[in-house]
Amino acid sequence: MANTELIPIPAFTDNYIWMVRKGNHAVVIDPGQSTPVEHVLDQHDLTLDAILLTHHHGDHVGGVLALQQRTGAAVYGPAHEKLPACDHRLVENDTVQLPSVDLKLRVLDVPGHTAGHIAYYGSIGQNTSVVFCGDTLFAAGCGRLFEGTPAQMVESLGKLSALPPETLVCCAHEYTLANLRWALSVEPGNSALQQRFKQDTQRRNQGLPTLPSTIEAELNTNPFIRTLQPEVITAAARYAEAPRNNPIEVFTSLREWKNNF
Repeated sequence: MANTELIPIPAFTDNYIWMVRKGNHAVVIDPGQSTPVEHVLDQHDLTLDAILLTHHHGDHVGGVLALQQRTGAAVYGPAHEKLPACDHRLVENDTVQLPSVDLKLRVLDVPGHTAGHIAYYGSIGQNTSVVFCGDTLFAAGCGRLFEGTPAQMVESLGKLSALPPETLVCCAHEYTLANLRWALSVEPGNSALQQRFKQDTQRRNQGLPTLPSTIEAELNTNPFIRTLQPEVITAAARYAEAPRNNPIEVFTSLREWKNNF
């Protein structure tokens, strides 16, 4: 019996298109380009059953039409965003079941990066917990606020950080080392962060992805979801040159800091 595999397919300069594969069936998440996906499909003689989208940005949806035209794959995506194609429009608590690759997912609304951004949380196979979170949560970072507010993003990150700690975080960009360098300026005394930077630097030096991360790793090292930690509050206040009195104020200063880092 074939096992279900989780495969990051590099695209553009720093994107990952996630593929879930079992036997000769596959599903992809956020295909910004069709060519890298087509290459893997051809190489392993795979049938593409579905395409899942988290938000409307071109580097996440640019390959959808070519892939759908070639494979006839069903497209799932956020109900409230303009997408090149979408057969199944999804909102929070909708479910996506793709038995051919042993994938069961529940939809979370996670606005902030875009107004209608969604994430997919669930299980691959029998016991691997996973979240496909697009550009909402990154390894040691989060997405820029193009359409949403700090309050929305704090709430969205709260939903993701409440998932089980072992959940694999499948975000869509290899931004990890740059995010960790910034995080170390926020929390220089965080030993988990120092260790993660060392390990992930080694991975990149070997040409390996730093992803997927885990919710547990993010809870220990990602300033954007550590807005209640005294060291993070102090650092945000120092950057803002003003007191930061709640998580939204802390987050707002951190996001501005990271934008300018």
